Amino acid sequence: MKFTLSWLKSHLDTQADLPAILKALTDIGLEVEGVENPAEKLGAFRIAKVLSAAPHPQADKLQVLSVDAGDGPLQVVCGAPNAREGLVGVFGMPGAVVPANGMVLKVAAIRGVESNGMMCSTRELELGDDHDGIIELPADAPVGRVYADWAGLDDPVVDVSITPNRQDCMGVRGIARDLAAAGIGTLRPLPIPAIAGNGAGPDVRTDDTEGCPAFYARTVKGVKNGPSPDWLQQRLKAVGQRPISTLVDITNYVMIDLGRPLHVYDMATLSGPLVAREAKAGEEVLALNGKSYTLAEGMTVIADDVSVHDIGGIMGGEHSGAQDGTSDVLIECAYFTPERIAVTGQALSLSSDARTRFERGVDPAFLDAGLSIATEMVVRLCGGTPSDPTHAGTPPAAARTISYDPARTLSLAGVAVAEGDQQRILESLGFTVAIESGATEIQDGVPVPVDARWRVTVPTWRRDVEGPAHLVSEVVRIHGLAHVPSTPLPRTPGVARPTATPEQLVERRVRRTAAARGLAEAINWSFLSQKEADAVGGGDWTLANPISEDMKVMRPSLLPGLLSATRRNADRGASAIRLFEIGRRYFRGAHGASTERATVGFVMAGEKAPRGWQSGKAQAFATHDAKAEVLALLAAAGAPVANLQSFGEASGAYHPGQSGTLRLGPKVVLAEYGVLHPSLAKQFGLSGTVVAAELFLDAIPGKRKNGFMRAPYAPPALQAVKRDFAFLVPHALEADTLVRAARNADKKAIVDARLFDVFAGPGVDEGMKSLAIEVTLQPGEKSFSQEELDAISAAVVKAAEKLGGVLRG
Repeated sequence: MKFTLSWLKSHLDTQADLPAILKALTDIGLEVEGVENPAEKLGAFRIAKVLSAAPHPQADKLQVLSVDAGDGPLQVVCGAPNAREGLVGVFGMPGAVVPANGMVLKVAAIRGVESNGMMCSTRELELGDDHDGIIELPADAPVGRVYADWAGLDDPVVDVSITPNRQDCMGVRGIARDLAAAGIGTLRPLPIPAIAGNGAGPDVRTDDTEGCPAFYARTVKGVKNGPSPDWLQQRLKAVGQRPISTLVDITNYVMIDLGRPLHVYDMATLSGPLVAREAKAGEEVLALNGKSYTLAEGMTVIADDVSVHDIGGIMGGEHSGAQDGTSDVLIECAYFTPERIAVTGQALSLSSDARTRFERGVDPAFLDAGLSIATEMVVRLCGGTPSDPTHAGTPPAAARTISYDPARTLSLAGVAVAEGDQQRILESLGFTVAIESGATEIQDGVPVPVDARWRVTVPTWRRDVEGPAHLVSEVVRIHGLAHVPSTPLPRTPGVARPTATPEQLVERRVRRTAAARGLAEAINWSFLSQKEADAVGGGDWTLANPISEDMKVMRPSLLPGLLSATRRNADRGASAIRLFEIGRRYFRGAHGASTERATVGFVMAGEKAPRGWQSGKAQAFATHDAKAEVLALLAAAGAPVANLQSFGEASGAYHPGQSGTLRLGPKVVLAEYGVLHPSLAKQFGLSGTVVAAELFLDAIPGKRKNGFMRAPYAPPALQAVKRDFAFLVPHALEADTLVRAARNADKKAIVDARLFDVFAGPGVDEGMKSLAIEVTLQPGEKSFSQEELDAISAAVVKAAEKLGGVLRG
């Protein structure tokens, strides 16, 4: 919400300077986001008069001007078609910075002729869109004076952040009311003009009382539309509004000034009565933004007998709006239900200043007054004859009363505010306070005397105030949050108990392990585009009101975000990329409920090792690199790594034959890993080999709570014994299957088994391969005898034979 200081002071009678006002705004909860004074960037631009104008000797479209900016004649080269002798305009001195493009003006030669500065257009000074010629000022404008001072541009623009509950502050008057309550001046009275109507009001009605409970309107005939006055244009430009015409500018001005959106129709475009009704499925309307919208049932529209003219409370139609030749207008001042406005705006993905105010809730009791104020401005600025008003429907303006105990301020907020001050604050904000003495309340069925109770009537513009706690909030923020004492919470004696959950501790261990292994953490959005979600199997949850089309699906996988981050790093020249993320994936659970699954994902791309005189070419990542990281991270998460089984069925995101899964049994998948599928890598703009993985932390079985500490470390007294075995096995047999069989051949004696060689070639039958494994045996209280070693070896060989393996000689 933007406003100028002078605009604020038209509602607030105050002598406070700008810093005091800015501090007060922040103190009462209206956070100041920024302040900009247009005069500051125009301080070097003066009013100047063109003394003479002559053709440029080297360019047909340029002129050589002699310009007086108060310090004597200066030679200036100018290409504006309206530059001429006697013109008074705005001159930029050498050293001035042009606001529109940041160019520093210098003394320079233009086509061989020296130029000392520049005569400026409105676009160059960011005062409008006109760039067809230089600014033309009245002939009596004082030459040599700073233009911003003479034009009244020394008016700071304040940008305030309005929270969704403060609909009353979506107008300058509401902000002035808050400041007056805080002691920064006095709120000026708001005059409501009495309009003498000439003839019956327009034929309007509301057939959709849920979406549009009240529809007030008045016609003004014989108006003359055109550019609005300078003061009106200047205020609208200052807050970022583009002046269009007097009629349109009046509606925008009233909306910003009083928080009351309006709309003006050209009566020549209407056929029959104007009706607020529900849209019919498939109806279309061409809105003022130039876009066509297809409407659905349940949306509120304003229509006549022929077509829809307005998406109620959001945006008017292009063909029925006020134009330059408009002579008869209908002014609409209606109340639209906030919930209906919000749903319609979300469905159409259509935002507007009117929607911002209506969906927060405008004052339902300000229809007649708002219509009168707008009508008076139309008649004053455009002429014409107004009709009587038409009041269709009834606005929901019933008074709401709250029982309030002023002692609640101390009990709820911890700050003591005198009852007299509380009453003054509430009444200055528009509340009505009636004090009841000798009141009683029923406790356990018995009337009990209580302290004085207040009956506080809520003003119609404060839709957000519903109970005593809201009244406490109003009192405290106006009294000053700085007066709320900082009271520490009581500290429990002794050692603080840990607050992290087991799941959080697991994520911490995994995060530290990943970082220690050289992976860099990435934090991505939990939202994806539909295209990215479809690339990894599709998402279960699509947002009804997404931030953008690229962020409309809740992610079913961490890979798209990591792959996008990988591409950004690669585009910036990163040669070795190792990224990981710990986050949540989102699915539809039982009965349609949303479920979040803790997941770890990582991507490794580029060079595993750079080229060198020993290694030769740079080495790329491979499937086993991804598996190694997965095993390390699963071990950090507490997964029973020794009991995991390898399967080859990874999802479609991975390359077939170069990927796999790690499971506890055939159904419980703890991780999937491997080389990224080429089509997926191409979709994300990645080249070369890319390996990735996802670890599903929610699938890891939790540790049993036995109440005991871990067993003491007891290293074996005897040295381990290692035996090597080489087996010829079918080519399709996975090495992990053979290693697992060897490890389980004698669970008491064998503590580990690992693969150390794979060979297929000369000396090995076709369809077979040689797998060599190292088996570690750990003796207990005594060393193994030869007979025991032979028995263990025989058990290993027998386990391999069950898989089709043969011990090599």
